[in-house]
Amino acid sequence: MTVTASQETGEAQGYRWRWVALFVILAAEVMDLLDALVTTIAAPTIQRDLGGSDSLVQWLGAGYTLAMAVGLITGGRLGDLYGRKRMFLIGAFGFTAASLLCGIAVSPEMLIAARVLQGLFGAVMLPQGLGLIKEMFPPHEMGKAFGMFGPVMTISSVGGPVLAGWLVDADFFGTGWRMIFLINLPLGLAAALAGIRFLPEFRLSNATRLDLGGVGLVSLAALLLIYPLIQGREQGWPWWTFASMAASIVVFAVFARYETRRAASGKDPLVVPGLFRKRAFTGGLVAGLAFFTGMMGIGLVFALYTQMGLGFSPLKAGLAGLPQAVGGVVGFGLAMSGLQEKFGRGLLQIGATVMGAGAAVLALTIHFAGLDVTVWQLAPGLGLVGIGMGLTMAPFFDIVLAGVEPHESGSASGTLTAVQQLGGALGSAVLGTLFFNLLADQWGFGASMEVTVWVEVGLLVLTFALSFLLPRHARPDQEPAH
Repeated sequence: MTVTASQETGEAQGYRWRWVALFVILAAEVMDLLDALVTTIAAPTIQRDLGGSDSLVQWLGAGYTLAMAVGLITGGRLGDLYGRKRMFLIGAFGFTAASLLCGIAVSPEMLIAARVLQGLFGAVMLPQGLGLIKEMFPPHEMGKAFGMFGPVMTISSVGGPVLAGWLVDADFFGTGWRMIFLINLPLGLAAALAGIRFLPEFRLSNATRLDLGGVGLVSLAALLLIYPLIQGREQGWPWWTFASMAASIVVFAVFARYETRRAASGKDPLVVPGLFRKRAFTGGLVAGLAFFTGMMGIGLVFALYTQMGLGFSPLKAGLAGLPQAVGGVVGFGLAMSGLQEKFGRGLLQIGATVMGAGAAVLALTIHFAGLDVTVWQLAPGLGLVGIGMGLTMAPFFDIVLAGVEPHESGSASGTLTAVQQLGGALGSAVLGTLFFNLLADQWGFGASMEVTVWVEVGLLVLTFALSFLLPRHARPDQEPAH
């Protein structure tokens, strides 16, 4: 028998073990955030140990985020169909097993395949937590429960790269970089076992079937785009790389047509076609793609630059990026202090401007200091980038989803989150390829990093321009009186 939280204790009180269950869900979030960040720092060490080409460095991040992007579109639906607790546990045990495979990988191919598995199981696990919170908590506690995500995500984003660098440098039991994955074993097993005891089961009685055709088409389209972007440089950009990227556009178009016909026939589509007729939502998707592509890509390139170019250890490279992470905390805190409600879309534009200014300061610092640049010289530019990042991200999802109808909100939020992950994969592919291309052309580490940072500035300018398609405020009551 399936028992929901509200059935067990009533709507007003909420589920008895809700706060313990919340920490189980937060543990899953921590695992995902850490694993999205740790390979950025550890990638050069992994490449030296396992061998493999420069594309290995890019696939370590892109394989995970691409699998996550595709899986997130259907992950929430799986919980509706088969039960949120059951799918959370499958995701948690699977993520833990995939982490073990990463930790014992003996070849680049095995490690990349295990990273893809991590992303897929993570996409099954993560959406269930949000759905369970809505079931477990009474309305008056919902804000407090969701408010716990901010500090946890912030601490993880700050500590993730530093933790990765420390684990690689510490070389516990001779494991080296492998410990960044093996550390998931106790955390993942604890979360899964606690989930068995404390998570309630919940499933929708009217849940619809999965759109497997849509999943297949969008997966193929994304792979046709990402694969040649990463592999093309090493193979001299043969004709098939351009044919593959052109084919991805065709397959995306076929996907859109398929979803439209599916909706017209009364079946539940993977993505509600009507969303793309909304200027604000479509503009928000493109703006988000540009923003997250730059943000994730520059993180990878900075880690490569500090370790391969400046000769930093993994721990020092993690610490070098700390000003950006701390800046992100400051920016997010400022946004939550009332600026988000006051400025709305304007805060997103202020954030993109501050972030672009910080990136420009970083580029100029690298240009004038060369390879003699110190951590302290890099800090001001990185700090501004972080503050701008926090100011931009705080209102982003709320603003983009403002014009979406209630019955479209599930599809819209899933699509937007998937685009965030796809941006991460594109960032590793595009900016990583640009960086390695410049190095191959004898530009040197400093010049290669500088050019890549200026490309990030360009992506932020594009984000700023596209933001004018968004509504001024997320809710009408936030509009200033005239």
